[in-house]
Amino acid sequence: MFNSFDISASGMTAQRLRMDIIADNIANVETTRTVDGLPYRRKLAVFQERSTTPFREFLKKKTGESAGTGSEGVQVVGITEDPSPFKMIYNPGHPDANEEGYVAMPNVDIVSEMVDMISASRAYEANITVLNTAKSMAMRALEIGRG
Repeated sequence: MFNSFDISASGMTAQRLRMDIIADNIANVETTRTVDGLPYRRKLAVFQERSTTPFREFLKKKTGESAGTGSEGVQVVGITEDPSPFKMIYNPGHPDANEEGYVAMPNVDIVSEMVDMISASRAYEANITVLNTAKSMAMRALEIGRG
């Protein structure tokens, strides 16, 4: 039962970080020059399954416990930059415009970011539901033990 708490918590942590990254992307949708002199590049969170340790699997086999799926939730293994090209907008009066009058804008698409934000929010809510259900089951189990 406590394993479900850990899995839900890891999912909520990962989705919260994903929402933070999406918020950064949206905040920098007009940033044409960063510290390295280039426009802001969209960032993405990279998730990976957090699997059980070999010792834990060995212990489960020796005690006769069901090995299960071996998954212990999710973890963020990195934050990558989207390699898609920058958007070129004609704006000859902009200080970052090139010789032809085009400005390289960040490769952030507001609609995609909003869809990703809704997806991350729903995944976060689903993990809260799992956590609350597991908590409710634990409380009912304690009530049965009292009776």
